[in-house]
Parts: sequence; structure tokens; C-alpha cells
Amino acid sequence: MSNPVEIIVLGAKGRMGQNVLSACAKALREKPDALKVIAAVEYKGCPGADAPGATLTVDGLTVPFTDDLASVLKPGAVLIDFTTLESSLAALALAEQAGAAHVLCTTGFSPEQKARIGAAAQKIPVLFSPNMSIGVNVLFKATEAVARALGLDFDVEIIEAHHNQKKDSPSGTALGFAEAVARGLDVNLAEKAVYGREGMVGARPRGEIGIHAVRGGDIAGDHTVLFAGDGERIEIRHVAHGRQVFAQGALRAALFMQGRAPGLYTMKDVLSL
Repeated sequence: MSNPVEIIVLGAKGRMGQNVLSACAKALREKPDALKVIAAVEYKGCPGADAPGATLTVDGLTVPFTDDLASVLKPGAVLIDFTTLESSLAALALAEQAGAAHVLCTTGFSPEQKARIGAAAQKIPVLFSPNMSIGVNVLFKATEAVARALGLDFDVEIIEAHHNQKKDSPSGTALGFAEAVARGLDVNLAEKAVYGREGMVGARPRGEIGIHAVRGGDIAGDHTVLFAGDGERIEIRHVAHGRQVFAQGALRAALFMQGRAPGLYTMKDVLSL
């Protein structure tokens, strides 16, 4: 029997951190030997995290709680990271030094920051996907196949909606769907993407890929890929009813990452897509 995966949850008191810890608690109730949460980590100076022997309890699971990631990192451990761009990159550097794996769930990175992630993946295993939901990643594959089959005879529009606190726009998931469409059509997304429309833009050019963002309330995640043809349309839609779906996918990814060689992985690898 293999050793349990040793997991470190970053941003442990945030909404996604709490959901990840809850997912870990559920997994441990079902398979007590599958994993071990060795630390829950928060930002420097987070109330309660800097106290000696501090613990954090979520859904019946009590784990060590700290604001010092470096002190709990160890070779072979797996970080689950739903934090911020700056925090994620700082954690990535520490994971590199320690030889830990990094499940990187933050979105909104610049091309230069993505290059930094790629460089780290030459030294440690890094899993980086625009969305951690199992359903979304299956639909990425389906969207590519539909786009390839329909070709340029159907116009493609992508509409995404998220809560009013989301910082990046469009969502990483919307861009993931756009990239899937571009692969299916064998086009360069940078040349075909249009982000919203305003004013007298004229008739829609053939082959354009429209991407639109909606922000409001507490929407966890709603994505629609619309293929519109003459006399018919096809819609591929995913609705997240809560954040737990992302936490469950991240945990599945963390279990997958145990013992992996250095490299850049995605949820496609986890799901054998």
C-alpha cells in the first residue's frame, strides 16, 4: 500500500481553502489512509496562524495552522493553491526549493508569469489548469471536437458569469474554452478573439471567437459556448452550483501528483483526456 499523499492547503481560511479542507475531510472519512493534511497555511500575520501549536478545524478535520509555508514544506508534499497571483508565485518558488509538488489553481497570470510557472515545472511537478472542475475539463475536450466538426460554418460566442468579487476577466475557464475552439478550428486565438463589443462594429467577421464576461452576486461559475449556424444553434454549458466542485477536482489532482516526475501537468492528465 502506498503512503498517504501529504497535502498542504494554502489560503486555508479563504472560501476555496475552506472548501478544499472540507473535501479532504470527506475523503478521509471514506479512505482514511489516502491522504494526510500536514498543514493549513495563511498569509503572514493572519490572526491565529502565528501562534505556537495553532490548529484549524474544518468539517471535523483538525490540522496544523501556520503563516510560515517554508517551515512546513517538505520533499514530496503537494500544495493545493487557490490564492492570489503574488502569493502563488511566492509559494511556487518555495516549492521549487523544497522539492514539493504544486497544484496551482489560481488564474489570471500574464504570459511572463506563465513562463515562470513553466520554468519551475522543469524542476518540480506542477499542475496548472484554467479550471479544476471535472465536468469543465471534459467539456474542454468536447468543445474542441465540436468546433472541429462544425468548422467555420458556425459562429462561436463564449459567455461566462462569475461572482462580483472575481478579479480577472475573462475567466481562465472562458479562455480555456476559447483555446479549445481555436484548436478545433486550427486558428490562432490571439488573431481571432474579440473581447466584448461596443459601438458600430459592423457585421460579424467569419471565424471570429467572441468572449464575454458577466459579473454579479455570488455566481460560482457559469460558462456557455454557443455555436450559431443558419437555422440552428448548439450550446455547450457548464454551471457550477458551488465552489466544492473546484475543491474536489483540486484534491483529485493532488492525489494524482504523488510521486510524479518534474513537469507541467493539467487536468487532462488527471482525467486521461
